[in-house]
Amino acid sequence: MNTFTLRTSIRLTLVALALGCYNLFAAEPAGRTKELNNTPASNVDLERYQGRWYELVRKPHSFEKGMSHVVATYTLRPDGKIDVTNEGMKKGKRKVSRGKARTTDIPGQLMVTFFIFPGEYNILEVAPDYSYSVVGGGSPKYLWVLSRTPSLPKETMDGIFARLRDRGYDLSDIIIVEQDQ
Repeated sequence: MNTFTLRTSIRLTLVALALGCYNLFAAEPAGRTKELNNTPASNVDLERYQGRWYELVRKPHSFEKGMSHVVATYTLRPDGKIDVTNEGMKKGKRKVSRGKARTTDIPGQLMVTFFIFPGEYNILEVAPDYSYSVVGGGSPKYLWVLSRTPSLPKETMDGIFARLRDRGYDLSDIIIVEQDQ
């Protein structure tokens, strides 16, 4: 093994150990599970929410597997419904999915339908200036962090992650979505 490969291997091992220790100490104590709180924010203004969002973080799921450079665009329609366009890159090709959303009786919650499959879309948190949004689904398997820009400051992301842990989300399997800076 050459010196470069050995150094790289040692660095990767140290990073893995550091992340492992962080996850160990940041996790809930053994035997204690936190109930998921995916209650939507009650102060969402859909006029301000519409527009383009960069997907920065997501939980793994089949419909976005292997995708990078994912963006979502929400457009309010005159009939009160919302057009949803999700775009991303997969294996060097642009993929686009179009859907529709409608409001529910619960503020901050939408029902989004792609193809014929409806899903609960809970806007868990939105920044006061609408610079970022945190979205969950009807189960803890669905989670996204969206931003108006391709990245957010580390302090902002750390705060979002802390609040998600407080809500009972397991963040051990999150995917950081590649975005161009």
